[in-house]
Amino acid sequence: MAYTLPDPLSIKPLPFDTVIDVRSPSEFAEDHVPGAISLPVFSDEERAKVGTIYVQESPFLARKIGAAILARNAAAHLEGPLADKDGGWKPLVYCWRGGQRSGGFATILGQIGWRVEKVEGGYQSYRRSVVKALYEGALPHHVVLLDGNTGTAKTDLLQRVAERGGQVLDLEGLANHRGSLLGNVGPQPAQKGFESALLQELARFDPARPVLVEAESSKVGELLVPPAFWKRMIEAPRLTLAAGLEDRARYLARVYAELAADVPALNALLGQLTRLHGRERVASWQAMAADGDVVQLAAELCRHHYDPRYAKSRRSETPETRLEITLDEDGLNRAADRITAELQP
Repeated sequence: MAYTLPDPLSIKPLPFDTVIDVRSPSEFAEDHVPGAISLPVFSDEERAKVGTIYVQESPFLARKIGAAILARNAAAHLEGPLADKDGGWKPLVYCWRGGQRSGGFATILGQIGWRVEKVEGGYQSYRRSVVKALYEGALPHHVVLLDGNTGTAKTDLLQRVAERGGQVLDLEGLANHRGSLLGNVGPQPAQKGFESALLQELARFDPARPVLVEAESSKVGELLVPPAFWKRMIEAPRLTLAAGLEDRARYLARVYAELAADVPALNALLGQLTRLHGRERVASWQAMAADGDVVQLAAELCRHHYDPRYAKSRRSETPETRLEITLDEDGLNRAADRITAELQP
C-alpha cells in the first residue's frame, strides 16, 4: 500500500513505528523526512554503478544486478538494525520516487509478515510539500524579531526566553552558523536539510502565539532563508536591544574565548577583512589577538566593522521597541523577563 504523507506543518504523528529511508547515504545526509532512519539498499557507489549500467548497457541488466545488491543489503539490515523487531512492528518505507528501491525492500519486509507501507511518490512528494510551504504558500505564524548590534547577546537571550516558555526559533542554530565573520561554527547543513529542520520547528509552534526570531539577513552563512519565512521576518515588529560598547566587547570576549585562544585561526579570519579595512588596521587587530587583548579587539571590530554595517543594512519601517540592557548575568535575566513579557498577547 502507498501512504500519503501529511502536510509538513502538521503535528499529527505518523501511524508507523519506524520511517525508513532506503536511499543512499549521501541522499539521506542532504535531506530526509523528519524522524526517518537510514537503511540504504544501495551505497553511493552501488547506486552509481547500477545507474551507469542502466544508461550504458541495459535496463534489464541494471535491474538484475540492482536486485542482487538490494537483497544483500536487505539481509544485512534484517540481521542488524531490524533483528529485534517483533511481528507487530509497522514500518513506512520510502526511496527517491517511491519506486523500485522502496518497492523491493517493502516486498521483503511484507513477506516476513510486517505491516509495511511505502510513501506515495517517495522523497520527492515530501520535498514538493516543503517547497509548497516555504516557497509558494503563506505561513500562519506571527514573528517578532530580536534585533540589536553585534554583542547584545541575542542568541543567549533566545535561549533564556525559551526557558521561560516563549516560542523561540533559533535560525543560527538550525544553520549551524552565528551569522558573522566569526560565526562559522562547523559544517552547515544542505539547503534542503535546513528547510526541513525549519519546517519541523515551525510545526511545533502555536500560530496564535508570537515566535521570537533573531533578526538576520536573507542568508545565514551560505544558507538562504526561504521566501515564505523571510516575508514574515521583514514584516515583523522588532525588539531592539541596546547596550554600551564596552559591555558588548566584554561579552563578545567571553562568548568567543575559545576562538580567541586559537590565535592563528582568529588572525586568518581577520585577514579576510583586509579588502574592507586595509592592511594597517587589520594588522593592528591581529596584533591585539596575538597579545590576548580580546576585549579591545572586540570593541574595535564593533566600532569599525560590525556597527557601521548594521546601520547601513537596517532600513526597516516595522514597529520597534527599544530595550536598554546590561550584559552581566542579572542583566541578561532581566532582559529575558522583559522580552518574555513583550511577547504576551
